[in-house]
Amino acid sequence: MGSNGRAVAAAAHGPADDSDETRTMKIAIAGLGAIGGWIAARLLAAGERPVALVTARHLAPLERHGLRLRAGSDEQSWPIRASDVAGDLGVQDLIVVACKGTALGAVAPALAPMIGPQTLILSAMNGVPWWFFHGLAPAMAGEPLQSVDPGGAISRALPPQQVIGGVVHIAASMPEPGIVIHDFGQRVIVGDPMARRPNGGAGNASVASGDRSAAIGALFRKAKIDAPVAPDIHREVWSKLWGNMTMNPVSALTGSTMATILADGHARTFMAQAMVEAGTVGERLGIAVPMTPAERFELAAQLGNFKTSMLQDVEAGRPIELDALVGAVIEIAVRVAVPVPTIAALMGLARLQARERGLYPR
Repeated sequence: MGSNGRAVAAAAHGPADDSDETRTMKIAIAGLGAIGGWIAARLLAAGERPVALVTARHLAPLERHGLRLRAGSDEQSWPIRASDVAGDLGVQDLIVVACKGTALGAVAPALAPMIGPQTLILSAMNGVPWWFFHGLAPAMAGEPLQSVDPGGAISRALPPQQVIGGVVHIAASMPEPGIVIHDFGQRVIVGDPMARRPNGGAGNASVASGDRSAAIGALFRKAKIDAPVAPDIHREVWSKLWGNMTMNPVSALTGSTMATILADGHARTFMAQAMVEAGTVGERLGIAVPMTPAERFELAAQLGNFKTSMLQDVEAGRPIELDALVGAVIEIAVRVAVPVPTIAALMGLARLQARERGLYPR
């Protein structure tokens, strides 16, 4: 988010109305990519008026055309107020953080003008999030994961006690700024990390723990997003990661779609062993994955010739989220004393390939 920001509304579609009469909650989307753009579009279609913190290259397309959503042959568009400077948008009730993990280090401190003491921060990102130990492992909550939160800088900018966890199960892409193509899926699971504690204990003392998630779930369901409230959001995060941490880097390494990878018996065996290792790490944290690797492969096979998000990033020449998906698992494994040789081998191979392409720092 740059220094020459300006708030914009897509004038061709009419001005955006930010009056209190038109919305009950001040909502901002931080990172108007495929996922953030889809969530914003659903909220706009439901009559909400989210604003967006974007990079400068998004401003002109949004001003000319609004935010466009394509699903099959159907396309809709809405005006949306956007800026590349958080101070233009003001303090929010809810911030949906939907940027790539590789960008979060820069985005998080920029959000400061939008965060008040009552602001809730919904993470809608891949992999292990910066807040993961909050409400899960109190003994480790003060020790940030260096792979996703170096030096604890993100936790200082985005306080875990104000976070609501989100696990996204949709497939979408953004071929150019301002255009979201939705392929399938409507689910965004939400949950309060503190709800897992036996005695509850919300980070925001003025709001009951369960109510923090319930309000967001209700808001999303109004927007026709399938948004169940999870009693254990850590389990939902780990369960999604459990599959993605193998299939994403393998697809990036090989350039193969989901169907091609799963048709190779040796690849399946390698991924299954990595999943067994990750399952053991989860068990040390009190998280049980509710399926076997074979059952997870059956679900993935239903996607057919689907390109994972990491493969899409490789093909587009974008940095890959290897640390959040694989590096963090290895770091946690070290802390709980679980050997993960297969996961480590996958990390090494994927990291070498990404460095050769300039997609991972040397």
